[in-house]
Amino acid sequence: MDREKWDEQIKWGLTAFAVISAAVGVAFLVFNLNIIRAGLGRILNILTPVIYGAVMAYLMAPVYDLTERKLRERMERYFPGKRFPHSFARFAATFSALLLLLLVSGSLVYIMIPELMKSLTRLSSTLPDSITLYYEKISGLLKSYPEAREALSALYEEAYGYLSGPGSSSGSGGGTLIPNLQMAALYLSKLSSGIWSTLTWVKNILIGLIVMAYLLNLKELLIAQFHKLLFALLPKDAARSVVEELDYINRMFGGFIIGKILDSIIIGILTFFVLSIMRMPYAMLVSVIVGITNVIPFFGPFIGAIPCFVLIFLANPLQGLYFAITILVIQQLDGNVIGPRILGNSTGLSSFWVLFSILLFGGLFGFVGMIIAVPTWAVILNLIARISNRRLREKGLPLSSEAYREGELPEKRARGDPGKEEKESAGGEEKK
Repeated sequence: MDREKWDEQIKWGLTAFAVISAAVGVAFLVFNLNIIRAGLGRILNILTPVIYGAVMAYLMAPVYDLTERKLRERMERYFPGKRFPHSFARFAATFSALLLLLLVSGSLVYIMIPELMKSLTRLSSTLPDSITLYYEKISGLLKSYPEAREALSALYEEAYGYLSGPGSSSGSGGGTLIPNLQMAALYLSKLSSGIWSTLTWVKNILIGLIVMAYLLNLKELLIAQFHKLLFALLPKDAARSVVEELDYINRMFGGFIIGKILDSIIIGILTFFVLSIMRMPYAMLVSVIVGITNVIPFFGPFIGAIPCFVLIFLANPLQGLYFAITILVIQQLDGNVIGPRILGNSTGLSSFWVLFSILLFGGLFGFVGMIIAVPTWAVILNLIARISNRRLREKGLPLSSEAYREGELPEKRARGDPGKEEKESAGGEEKK
């Protein structure tokens, strides 16, 4: 057997072995998916403080960098050639980032918690009466429709019993001793579980603050070590491509998420002031809901506005209509003035891709998925565009989508005139 046939058989054997190994690996993953998911969940649960710290460090990095740079430049004028300005600037920047984070969080909690408790107390005391009032009005309108009236009556009894608590509905004297003891045991179990969850959350936050301080001071070294590892494991061109892609991801997520959080804070504060001036009920509660849900692109205003409209409408129908008009004006102001000023065209995605990404990642990862959907999908589309453009250049084909509209293979581009070609952005919009 000659050398060429031997090499060919070895290649086919290695290919078959790789295919069989891949099939076995996929089958193993499919049949052990629950075990793998449980193991990953346990690892993520253990690393929760580190994840909290990394997220806080990423959000506070602009504050840290600005403070460190300004202090270091100023102190180097008075202590030229010394190590002291660098170390002191890092310490002061870390302290400033921690202080700002604690001040903002503490102020929000100090301001919001009393108002939220007041709003929730008012809601719990007035909601059953409001439901009864509306039930009587609607029941009077449905006198000629006994079947619909019976369905409404059953729904009312269920809702009123749920809101009023056990033993308050008609025909019930509060139950016997055993159900009451079982209910008390259930409440104690929930209370102990809630206390333990709160303590765990506080522990994770405190450890996360420590992790944040370490990451803020070590981020340049960690980035350099990661780059070193990339260039050690990958070819130079591949390593440079990975670094460029990671820089793009950082710009995309940093610009979008931080900008969206700032935009949502502004919208929440603006909503509170407008509702307070209009003397709307549950002003603080509604403002918090609107501000939090505004972080979600596209669907956020609807997710927050609809339940708030129902709450205000139950308290006062006319004020509910005023609230709907007010929130529509605020969202138009946000979409056309405030949002573009803060975010600009940070992702370059078209409206269709924004909707698609939110539906996809929201269905996969819930609330967090809806928040990260837009920048994540922008990164994916940008990566696809870069790979396809590189392959088209290698084949000598044009990059513009216009050249492919007829469904035929376009003519090869003129080699001496590459600057006239159109490049596509990640969102599918073309720029010359």
